[in-house]
Amino acid sequence: MPNKDVVSWTSLVTGYARNNHHEEALKLFCDMRLAGIHPDHVVLASALSACAELTVLELGQQVHADFVKSGLQSSISVDNSLVTMYAKCGCIDDASRVFDSMQIRDAVTWTALIVGYARNGKGKDSVRFYDQMIASGTKPDYITFIGLLFACSHAGLLERGRLYFASMEKEYGIKPGPEHYACMIDLLGRSGKLVEAEMLLNEMDVEPDATVWKALLAACRVQGNLELGERAAKNLFELESKNAVPYIMLSNMYSAAGKWEDAARIRRTMKWKGISKEPGCSWIEVNSRVHTFMSEDRGHSRTTEIYSKIDEIMVLIKEAGYEADISFALHNMDKEGKELGLAYHSEKLAVAFGLLSLPRGAPVRIFKNLRVCGDCHTAMKYISRVFHRHIILRDSNCFHHFKGGPCSCGDYW
Repeated sequence: MPNKDVVSWTSLVTGYARNNHHEEALKLFCDMRLAGIHPDHVVLASALSACAELTVLELGQQVHADFVKSGLQSSISVDNSLVTMYAKCGCIDDASRVFDSMQIRDAVTWTALIVGYARNGKGKDSVRFYDQMIASGTKPDYITFIGLLFACSHAGLLERGRLYFASMEKEYGIKPGPEHYACMIDLLGRSGKLVEAEMLLNEMDVEPDATVWKALLAACRVQGNLELGERAAKNLFELESKNAVPYIMLSNMYSAAGKWEDAARIRRTMKWKGISKEPGCSWIEVNSRVHTFMSEDRGHSRTTEIYSKIDEIMVLIKEAGYEADISFALHNMDKEGKELGLAYHSEKLAVAFGLLSLPRGAPVRIFKNLRVCGDCHTAMKYISRVFHRHIILRDSNCFHHFKGGPCSCGDYW
C-alpha cells in the first residue's frame, strides 16, 4: 500500500494482537508512531493488551503517556486495557487508580480488577470488589467467576467459594466450565477437603480437562494422598503426554512417601519418552531492556558484579535469620554445595542485578516461567527487609509482593 492511514495500521496491529503475536503487534505500533500516524482508541487498546500479555510495563506506560498526550477523550476500551495491563504487570495500585477515574464501567472493567487483585495475592479485595460490582447492578460473566474462585482459593475463603460456585448457574445462568471446577478443586484441596474435591470432580457436567487434573494432583501433593495423586497423574499422562510436570510431581510424592523404586521408575519413564523438565528462567526489565537469567548463569556482561552482589546478599540475610532450605537443592551434592546452588537460582540472580541496576528505593520487578521455589520465596522476604525494597516476583501461578519481609500471598501459593 503506497498510502497507509490509521485504519490500515490499526487493522494490522489489532490482527496481530488478537492472534497472540503480541511482540509483532508492538513492533508495528512503534513503526506506526515513527511514521507519524496518530493512534486512535482501537489501536491504543490493542497495543496495551499486547503489553499486558508480554508484561512489558515500561512500554505500557509509554503507550499510556501517548494516549494522555494525544488529547483523545477517554474510552472504556482503552481504560479497560489500562486496568488489565497494570494488573498483569503487578501494578495493582495503578490499575485501581485507573478504575477509580473511570466514569463508565462494564463487566470487563470489574472483572479485570477482580482478577488483578486475585493474581496479586489480595483475594479479600477481589471479593470486596465483586460485592461492589453486584451492588452497582453489573452482572458477572464467565471470566468474573474464574477470578473470583481463584481469589477464594488463594485466600482460603472456603465458604465464600462454595457460595459463589453455587450462585453461578442458580442466579446468573452461567454453566461452570473446567476452569471453575479447577479453582474449586484447588480451594477444597488447599482446605484439606480432598474427599469433597473428588466428589465434585466425579459430578462434573463437563469432561475434566488437564487443568482440573492438575489442580487435583497439586492438592494431593499438599495433603500427601498418594492413591488419588496416582489417578490424577495417570489422567494427565494421557491428556498431556509430553508435559513433564505431572511426572515430576508424582515422582516427588513417591520420594516423600519413601517409595524410592517407584520414584526412579517415573524418572526412567520420562527419560525413555524423551520428556525433559522446562528449565527455569527469570527476567527483569531495566531501561527498556529485558535481562534473562537461568540458574548458575554466567553469561551476563556484568556476571562478576552480580555474583559479588549475591555473596553480599547471602551474608546479610543470614545475619538477619535466613537459613537455606536444602530440600529444594539437588540431592547429589554436599550441604555446602547445595547452599551455593540455591544461592544462584535464577530469581536470586535477577534480584541481585536489579539491586545493582535500579535507582535506590525503586521497586524490583522479576518474572519467572516456573513456580518460585520455597527457598527463594523465603530469601525474598529477607532481601526485601534488609535492603528496604519492594520486590515484585511473578511466577507461573501469581504475583508475590514482598514489602518489609512478609509476602502478599501469605505463604499460601
